[in-house]
Amino acid sequence: MNNQYTWLHIGLGSFHRAHQAWYMHKLIESGDTTWHIAAGNIRSDAEHVVSALTAQHGRYVLETVSPEGERKYEEITSIQKLLPWQENLQPLINEGANAATKVIAFTVTESGYYLNTSHKLEVNNPDIVSDLNGGNKTIYGTITKILEKRIADNAGPLTLLNCDNVRHNGERFHDGLVEFLTLTGKTAVIEWLHHNATCPNTMVDRITPRPAADLPARIKAQTGIDDKAPVMGETFIQWVIEDNFKAERPAFENVGAELVDSVIPYEEAKIRILNSSHSCIAWAGTLMGQQYIHESTLTDAIYAIADRYVTEDVIPCLGDNGIDLAKYRDVVLQRFTNPHIQDTNQRVAADGFSKIPAMIAPTLQECYQRGVRPAATAMLPALFFVYMEQWHKGKLPYEYQDGILDAQTVHAMFNATDPISVYAKDRALFGDLANNADFAALLREKINAVYSLIH
Repeated sequence: MNNQYTWLHIGLGSFHRAHQAWYMHKLIESGDTTWHIAAGNIRSDAEHVVSALTAQHGRYVLETVSPEGERKYEEITSIQKLLPWQENLQPLINEGANAATKVIAFTVTESGYYLNTSHKLEVNNPDIVSDLNGGNKTIYGTITKILEKRIADNAGPLTLLNCDNVRHNGERFHDGLVEFLTLTGKTAVIEWLHHNATCPNTMVDRITPRPAADLPARIKAQTGIDDKAPVMGETFIQWVIEDNFKAERPAFENVGAELVDSVIPYEEAKIRILNSSHSCIAWAGTLMGQQYIHESTLTDAIYAIADRYVTEDVIPCLGDNGIDLAKYRDVVLQRFTNPHIQDTNQRVAADGFSKIPAMIAPTLQECYQRGVRPAATAMLPALFFVYMEQWHKGKLPYEYQDGILDAQTVHAMFNATDPISVYAKDRALFGDLANNADFAALLREKINAVYSLIH
């Protein structure tokens, strides 16, 4: 029976269309037409893409390109229902509450989970405050409304699947949701969640830049298709999923996804080696006047910072976790040199205030626990400090995007007598290291090294 089950995806951005939708397309292409994707957004800022896709019946072209410049084109057909944005998100809520919907997945970026370093909700964030009062500006308010309708309609169990670069992402989302439900007094929903839903951990990977301006013309020339909403990505793709689904699931293992008992070794390697190095390169490249990730990675001084960070601190921290970490490091840095992706430093530099505590601070903390001074890792928050100093002075060459940026506090820090001291003591960024005098001294040392590098 065709289209028996629905995979609802919240956050219809380029990454979802180049990654999860590609896997579902491959499944359909293989002859398994049990599933299709319905997709929509919590925010209205990407409605032009939704409109373009609606006009194209959900179809669009994905261009992939290897570091050697080999390009391939595929028309993706897995998104078969587009949910138009409304302020009350009713189309999204109705789809989520449909009994045929067995998985609700989401990519809302790292900052879209509103979690502090203790993995608790940022309860003073205006979006969270709005949702605690019945709104639906965040994933928590939205999923709560879906679950309430699902319970009322007796629509049965489902899986809630986080597809963002958050460590232990399924658990973090689950705990954030339960905290949200507790704060709103929705004990019946918590009870239902406990018995009727799972939140598996996942690791997702494919570099997906914002589509280049000349992409539609290239696609038209190569395929004859006039596409108003194409996407591009690197050839490399990986998806590791904890095999802990509550209801039915697509047979993604048949098209290259890895269904495993534990995602932790994979996500730890990816977050620390790929994501952290990526941000490091973007901050450094921006400070050196560069626009693209590949040119920054190919700059010896920047490559050396990323390579030393992984080699000297990350690999010893992760130990023998079953992955060849040195090989993984080399593959990752090689992927970053792909000149055909044209991935911008602006895109990768975003959300630093979420990335430092989630992706970089754990390595700093574990080095100190092992009795080692994390000199190589300290370069990363040092780069971010100087990067934000440029932002404070209005000297960044582009707009910095950060879902949890508190502009007033950051300006106040740089206006303080000793901004580095204020930064080093920021518990939200560095946790317990905020009280560590050696860490403060190390950070000062590395910030001076950054100044030397860029002048």
